[in-house]
Amino acid sequence: MRLLATAFWCTAILAALASCRQAGDDRNAGAGGRPLLLLDEDGASPAAQGADNSRCHVCHLNYLDEKLAADHARAGIGCAGCHGPSDEHIADESWASGGNGTAPDIMYPREKVNPFCSGCHAKDKINLPQHKEFLAGAPPEKHCTDCHGSHRLHERKCKWK
Repeated sequence: MRLLATAFWCTAILAALASCRQAGDDRNAGAGGRPLLLLDEDGASPAAQGADNSRCHVCHLNYLDEKLAADHARAGIGCAGCHGPSDEHIADESWASGGNGTAPDIMYPREKVNPFCSGCHAKDKINLPQHKEFLAGAPPEKHCTDCHGSHRLHERKCKWK
């Protein structure tokens, strides 16, 4: 009976996933239009095209396609390039049972976002009309991440140790 129930739920989940894919939507398609599986190396995911962020995406799958993370990954700059290797953060699963997880090695409060981004993105390289206010000395409430990606967690599930 248990095997029958498991088979039913697996079939139901596969059917639901299949119905979610809209006609013409091939973002997750591999060679020949077949769906990509987790271990496929088709190059369709940003991580496969550049930096390997697989250690982070185990929990933070929402950043796989987030613009800021994906753009940096394609350029070969992974999560660790900004947040450090964060081995203790990755190994700590205490948050899953209601505990306070270990923070990544490096985090950026809003006031440190612009100085950090400017460390790689020199002002002469970003001299574009949309950066006019920033280049003139952005007000303290303006941050790179206001326009570039939605990289901040909207809801924190735990407090750091």
